[in-house]
Amino acid sequence: MPKEEWGVKRICPTTGKRFYDLNANPIISPYTGEVVNVETGKGTRTMVADKADKAAMADDLVDDADAVLDDDDDTDVDLGDDVLDDDEDDDVSLDEIADVAAPDDE
Repeated sequence: MPKEEWGVKRICPTTGKRFYDLNANPIISPYTGEVVNVETGKGTRTMVADKADKAAMADDLVDDADAVLDDDDDTDVDLGDDVLDDDEDDDVSLDEIADVAAPDDE
């Protein structure tokens, strides 16, 4: 467990080695003697699209009021109703479905 007086663990940007900053201001790398710039992270992480990208995105959008749905009732589709017919021969009792072999049975 690091001690509080050691400060925050940092990474030297030149060597990539880790070190504690010893709560010093400015932070100096013990490996290179250079001042380490610390990013505060206050910037946004979102990307901002430039004007060309925004214009291209605006061209791709379609207004819902102008959209036309293809609703032709003239088209007849055979749904295969014979597949949906109930066959009396396919009735299976619940006892047969629940009949599961025990681990000792084969």
